[in-house]
Amino acid sequence: MKTKIIDRAEIQNIAAQLKQQGKKIVFTNGCFDILHVGHVRYLMEAKKLGDILIVGLNADSSVSRIKPGRPVNSEKDRAEVLAALHMVDYVTLFSEDTPYELIKTVQPDVLVKGSDWNVKDIIGADIAKEVRTIPFIEGVSTTGLIKKIQDMK
Repeated sequence: MKTKIIDRAEIQNIAAQLKQQGKKIVFTNGCFDILHVGHVRYLMEAKKLGDILIVGLNADSSVSRIKPGRPVNSEKDRAEVLAALHMVDYVTLFSEDTPYELIKTVQPDVLVKGSDWNVKDIIGADIAKEVRTIPFIEGVSTTGLIKKIQDMK
């Protein structure tokens, strides 16, 4: 079975092929450090917006710069968990602080972020044909889970 975890050069070729086939590409990104129901529902909704869902995953170096003390799970483990989800077609890592260069590489039809983002502030909004936000599930977050675990000690 071909892996869903691919590098930037591969995703560029795959995205180009998919576009030639008339497929609608949806792109989202994040750390996905401790996968929870909010992530799963978010990815399910994102997938409904097109034919192919590509997830840009922050590499460990990127996560540690934007979220001190994290990640909890390694990039390899986070990528494998995401790739196991039926709604995710491809996972590709990026080590920059933002996914802008990766979004330029993919040239998605739809760029998706959580509803806590203002559309005008979404990185890559100038590249995608369409930008959509998906509501979060109240009270569900990786930070909240980490705090809950720490409070149990």
